[in-house]
Amino acid sequence: MNLWLVMIAIGLITYATRLSFVLIFGQMEMPHNVRRALRFVPAAVLSAIIFPELLIRDGTLYLSPANEHLLAGLLASLVAGRTKNALLTILTGMSALLLLQALTHQF
Repeated sequence: MNLWLVMIAIGLITYATRLSFVLIFGQMEMPHNVRRALRFVPAAVLSAIIFPELLIRDGTLYLSPANEHLLAGLLASLVAGRTKNALLTILTGMSALLLLQALTHQF
């Protein structure tokens, strides 16, 4: 029961936090420079999440043809650039990663 209460509380806090920004900034006109800067936030956050997973292993930079995560990420990037289809990009990246891991662990 405590777990459910914690999950509900976290959900309400998250919702209230997001709603507060909508309510605050919905009432005022944001300066052009702020709106322009906010366009880059999703790309910056996504990069901060993805690049360490692709490039770092055991605390060190891992640029090698044996890095399955990096190879799958590069393939997914190519698909994303060509198709602009998020679902196809995710499916390609995950399939490539699973296939590469299966091949490297088999030999």
